[in-house]
Amino acid sequence: MTRGDYEMLISADDQQRIADAIAAAERATSGEIVAVVAESSGSYLSAAFLWAGIAALAVPLPLIHWTWWPIQTIYIVQIAVFALLALLFSHRPLRLSLTPRSVRHGSAHRRALEQFLAQNLHTTPGRTGVLIFVSVAERYAEIVADAEINRHVPVETWTAIVRHLTAHIGDGQAATGFLHTIQTVGQLLAEHFPPGSERRDALPNHLILLPGD
Repeated sequence: MTRGDYEMLISADDQQRIADAIAAAERATSGEIVAVVAESSGSYLSAAFLWAGIAALAVPLPLIHWTWWPIQTIYIVQIAVFALLALLFSHRPLRLSLTPRSVRHGSAHRRALEQFLAQNLHTTPGRTGVLIFVSVAERYAEIVADAEINRHVPVETWTAIVRHLTAHIGDGQAATGFLHTIQTVGQLLAEHFPPGSERRDALPNHLILLPGD
């Protein structure tokens, strides 16, 4: 995804609004909020090769029964079918459609957890870091909160917030969804974790944009 592609989802002006919203939310809490948008969370090339292989395995049977072709010719046809389908299925939209939803969402969930660690949210004083994560290709969103926050905020609350975010993204209002999500998460953090005397904004406030795997 190029910067132009990202700006089709969230414009440069909206990215600044999101950064400002994170900064404003964090002034009322000792917690930290990081927002990440990934182009995708996996290549899913294995799906292209898997389905091309399955189709190629089915090639010899009808040719053996209905033609007089020598086995060498059938073998060449089988290889050609595999190569052509693998090339066709390597097209990203087809790769994604051929990959089960559970696999796509599993990959996105793993990347969300990786980003929680990569953005150092696990190092916040008091274990009060929150990651807002969206993986565009998988149409997946998740909120990952550190242990201390999850002691106070039930999983159903995060699920409702994510549902609201994804609804806005689906309606073409990604920026509005992010702003509402940041505000809601900020209110939850402020309720349970007010700012301390030594509050420090150590993590990035800008929207982090990641290329696909």
